[in-house]
Amino acid sequence: MTSPALANTPTPLAPEWLPQHVPLAVQTRDGLVESVHYGSVIATAADGQILLTAGEPLAPFYPRSALKPLQAVAMVRAGLDLPDELLALAAASHSGAASHRDGAGRILKLHGLTPADLENSTDLPYGAREREDWLGGGGQATQLTQNCSGKHAAMAATCVINGWPVQGYLDRAHPLQQLVARTVADLTGEDPQRTTTDGCGTPLFALTLRGMARAFGRLAAAAASGSRSGETEAGAAEAAVGRAMRRHPEMVAGEDRDVTALMRLVPGLLAKDGFEGVQLVGLPDGRALAVKVSDGGDRARMPVTVRVLAALDVDTSPLARLAATPVLGGSRPVGLLQATDFLADPKISHAPKDL
Repeated sequence: MTSPALANTPTPLAPEWLPQHVPLAVQTRDGLVESVHYGSVIATAADGQILLTAGEPLAPFYPRSALKPLQAVAMVRAGLDLPDELLALAAASHSGAASHRDGAGRILKLHGLTPADLENSTDLPYGAREREDWLGGGGQATQLTQNCSGKHAAMAATCVINGWPVQGYLDRAHPLQQLVARTVADLTGEDPQRTTTDGCGTPLFALTLRGMARAFGRLAAAAASGSRSGETEAGAAEAAVGRAMRRHPEMVAGEDRDVTALMRLVPGLLAKDGFEGVQLVGLPDGRALAVKVSDGGDRARMPVTVRVLAALDVDTSPLARLAATPVLGGSRPVGLLQATDFLADPKISHAPKDL
């Protein structure tokens, strides 16, 4: 069910329009549940069939920055050809380290562009350590330090390659954004239910967890095999983006970021997070999972993801640090943030045939 369009003013929303999310993670303190994070999850097979679900995975949601790898596929289809580390940056929500800032600058320079051609918003580096270092050196919020600058540099470069206007590349009617919309529909198998604007200014589509999982399964499988079976131009683009992200997870996020750690710890795994509690994962055999934490909280995203990976028989023993976080009291552990056993409750987990 799609909720009605709401004005940008406080408006009571009828309960029947709210997604039917379920408890996915809890924080306990000395045996008492202190906080509960609700949300929805799905896992899909290589052919797109549903393997497991919890909550309402067919409710439309905004994948936010988890959409970036799909946008990068569109750009590669349009002729963007970058070294792997820079292509990974094109699909990144980077921390704003020197390598990220310099990488975005390299993409621009390779195509005769400058930071003045960027149309993303300005911001300080996303990573805490990177932000502290930047501010300590007298830095201010810029477009290059904003965590989407790699994607925006790549978008401007794609315009140059195709002879499209660089100015206005974020307009929904621009040839680049029209191509992105077609590519997203192709990879997810869905027509977006709504289009809005992401925080960095890019068009953003309302999709389902099922559609996004299918897309990430395609990218991960293509990267593992070189391309999809029956190699096509589109399959080669999927393989290029997935391969670049897997080879350079530090460019997709950054040091001290859980997405970077996840890709390093599980061979062949492809991962991308997004604001408002979104996590996408693709596996080399084409299976994939998608997580949406309903309150937008970031801390529940990874424990829930590890729980689903375990249900898919992925070896999660290297992921103990990501699966649960100690809750401290007086500098000593007194509780835990961890996933619930949401897949074991028949009232929560749907049978695939129900969808």
